[in-house]
Amino acid sequence: MTTETVAAARVPPELMRERSAHLALVAAELKTELFGIDDIIDRVIESIRAWYVLPHIIRRPVIVCLWGLTGTGKTQLTRSLAQKLGFYDRFVEVQMDGFSNGSSWRSADSISAMLAESGIAEGEPGMLVLDEFQRFRTVDEKGKDFAVKRYQDVWQLLSDGRLPPSLSFLQELEASLAYSLYEHEREGKEEAKPVDGVPPKKLKFALSPYQAQEFKQSLKLKEPLQEIMTWTPQQLQERMLDFRASTESWETDYSRLLIIVSGNLDEMYEGMAQRVEDCDTDADIFHTMTKKLSMIDVKKALGERFKPEQIARLGNNHVIYPSLSQATYERLIRGTCARYTDEMRAGAGLSFELHESVYQGIYANAVFPAQGTRPLFSSIHAILSAPLVNAALWALEQDVPEDATLYVSLDAATQSLRVSLGEDGPGISYPVPLELNQLKQRASPDFRALLAVHEAGHGLAYARLFGHAPQEVKINVASFEGGYNSYVRMKAESRQSCLDRLCVGLAGRAAEALVFGEDACTTGSESDFKNATALAARFVRHFGFGSRLSRTDVTDSTDENLNTDVAPTNAEIEALLTQAYARARELLAADSALLLQIVDELLAQGQVSKEKMAGLLGVGIASEERMLMPYAEQLQVFSLQHELMRRVRGETATLEVSLE
Repeated sequence: MTTETVAAARVPPELMRERSAHLALVAAELKTELFGIDDIIDRVIESIRAWYVLPHIIRRPVIVCLWGLTGTGKTQLTRSLAQKLGFYDRFVEVQMDGFSNGSSWRSADSISAMLAESGIAEGEPGMLVLDEFQRFRTVDEKGKDFAVKRYQDVWQLLSDGRLPPSLSFLQELEASLAYSLYEHEREGKEEAKPVDGVPPKKLKFALSPYQAQEFKQSLKLKEPLQEIMTWTPQQLQERMLDFRASTESWETDYSRLLIIVSGNLDEMYEGMAQRVEDCDTDADIFHTMTKKLSMIDVKKALGERFKPEQIARLGNNHVIYPSLSQATYERLIRGTCARYTDEMRAGAGLSFELHESVYQGIYANAVFPAQGTRPLFSSIHAILSAPLVNAALWALEQDVPEDATLYVSLDAATQSLRVSLGEDGPGISYPVPLELNQLKQRASPDFRALLAVHEAGHGLAYARLFGHAPQEVKINVASFEGGYNSYVRMKAESRQSCLDRLCVGLAGRAAEALVFGEDACTTGSESDFKNATALAARFVRHFGFGSRLSRTDVTDSTDENLNTDVAPTNAEIEALLTQAYARARELLAADSALLLQIVDELLAQGQVSKEKMAGLLGVGIASEERMLMPYAEQLQVFSLQHELMRRVRGETATLEVSLE
């Protein structure tokens, strides 16, 4: 870069300060509109600071990748960012599944064509969003190449932002120019005849808008379209010859783009994304799980859809959205409800005050943690919109003053929204859809008793053996007809933790046997036995914790070096399961009073919170992944013992020398 170029590109300090201050303002505004992603917003703002404040120092596109579950605000963030930065006229959003809104037939297969038709000028800053990027996979589920025809220029854009010309574009231009010359020549020979003695008016435009646009884009002309339409074929030929002579101008420069790649990498979330029906798991559990995801998890997930060199072009600026926490959902519910009541006050002149039961009922019937905000907004509309309008009409019939306040509460038992004049005044009730409440209470008393005993057995055994409360213990479940426990994932499994997990896995059946007797035990433990058997098999055959060190398995491949003598390990697996079941029976029998307390809480509340469980059992609450054994402490003890032995050996050797 020459000194003159640097001087021309230099941004005045006051403009730099102004742009930086505007970025801070944009960040603050985004945080008031998008709940629960303040850290995401801060990181995105910092990622684009140089691009926005000093765009002329950018020599290749700035790439920011946003990954998250559906409904967490990725698309909304990019659109709001473009609007607040003043780039909405230089903003292109491409749906990478091949069905982009706003693309013409001419730009259907190429992102560069979309950019050419947009307001983004070559060599200048602009915003390009590549949404639903996970659908643009180039590798199938078996790791083989996946045929993709559209948008192949995206990889060159991601690399350096500079696009080489199409091999055929000059031939197409020449053909178009030849056609114009042909038409021009014919117009000269076949002059129109005068009409009633009046000579024909000479046409102003020699080219159609379509032809002029083709030449403008292909030759990178700066003149207005209408001016190009007046050029003669000879003028166009001169421009084309000049363009062909300067081959360095053939390349299209989009190196100052901000490219935001956005998508849902379901592989990264280990099956959580497929749990679309799960309305029971605490949102905070999913939130905690997803907050631990890293760039490594992103690259592993990308590796199942794209080639290594393509993943490299996406760079390392991967911003991972966690699933929304309970606090975020609650804030969204209150904010959305407030908009409904504000609109009713503006439209009908009536104030509505919502009771806490309304917010609790909406949360219980609208939150699906793996699906984000979309189901939530839909449910709020279904629960609030019609009843509030009907309540306003009722209030008008009652001659209620316009500035009156109507109190709104939710009765979950009758599944109705009650609106009243004053907290204890006359009112009216409207039915509302609370389907999940119905599903959670569908079990008969006998089945609820069975579920409570079974899940209490799991929860008690887990707390006793692992020293902290389960994350959740529930029997009021809508996703399926049953109950469940949710545990903290461990970073590493020891031999003892595997034995403890076997005991916990069989504690549900052990609790049934203890309370109801062996003959009354049910088939509800089938999945428990399936999981416990699988763990016991891995314990013996894969982990090297049993009588064998070799990995034992079956195989059809001659390339796998395994011990295939599987049958003798079956007896050892059965013995492990028998010991674990006996251990669970003994543990629960010794703590039968606490078992009954947990059962009573489940029958009364449908669940036992981790705080309640910790209080009942006198154990802690695990907030993060943990290892079962204190390995760092044990290493320190071993090191001290080793040092002590070294010193003892040294002193013994010294004594022997002195004695000699």
